[in-house]
Amino acid sequence: MDLEETALRIYEAMFADEESVEVDGEVYDIDLTSRAKVKRVQIDDLAFLEQNPKKDSHWAEEAREGHQIMWVLRGRKYLARVRNGRFLDLRKE
Repeated sequence: MDLEETALRIYEAMFADEESVEVDGEVYDIDLTSRAKVKRVQIDDLAFLEQNPKKDSHWAEEAREGHQIMWVLRGRKYLARVRNGRFLDLRKE
């Protein structure tokens, strides 16, 4: 699985208000987190998570301003960010 390609595909589906997304021939639901009610896709140990606009952070402020932001996490580690359709790899080489 190519992380950038997968993240962009999920990002596009998430912000197009799709209910599911196909990745590598598998269909994954786009569901809402239980507490924050933000969109999430879980693929194995990777979580693709919409930025919560209700948080007190720079990124939440951007989301409130209308920017579309999605994070890619493994556990609590941020691997990548997609902001307004642009992928940024946050992993250290």
